[in-house]
Amino acid sequence: MIRKANIKDIKAIHGLLQDYGKKGELLPRPLSELYDHLRDFSVYVDNNEGEERVLGCCALQFCWEDLAEIRSLAVHPEYLGKKIGSKLADAALAEAKSFNIKKVFTLTYRPKFFEKYGFVKIPRSELPLKIWGDCLLCVKFPDCDEIAMMKEL
Repeated sequence: MIRKANIKDIKAIHGLLQDYGKKGELLPRPLSELYDHLRDFSVYVDNNEGEERVLGCCALQFCWEDLAEIRSLAVHPEYLGKKIGSKLADAALAEAKSFNIKKVFTLTYRPKFFEKYGFVKIPRSELPLKIWGDCLLCVKFPDCDEIAMMKEL
C-alpha cells in the first residue's frame, strides 16, 4: 500500500536513504531535512499482523509553479524486483499531475529506470538555479555525477 508519510515513518525513510547513500547509489539526506520535507514523501508499506513496515519511499518536491522533482526514491534491498519503486514513481507522477505540474525532473544514478516513464536525459544546466541550493550542501559538489532527466506531463 502507498500512502503519504507520517512522522513515525521518518526513521525508516532515513535508514533506507542512508543504506543507499553508503553504497553511493543515492544522496543521503540528514534526518533534520527529512522532518522539514515530510509532506513531500510517500511510502510503500507492508501491513504484517497489524504492524506497518516501510519497504520504500519517494519524495515529490515542488520547485516552481510548473516544475517538481522526484527525489529520494528507495526500496528496501530485500524487496527489489517487486515493482515497489515503479509504484512509488507512478504515485509521484500522479500527484504531480493532480497539482497541474507540467514538468518533473530527477537527478539519478539509474537513468534506465526513469526512461521507462518517459524521462529523457538533459544537461543539468537546463534546470533552474533554484534547485542548486540543495547541491551546495552535497558532499559531491561541485563534481556532481548524477544524471539529470526531465519528463513533460
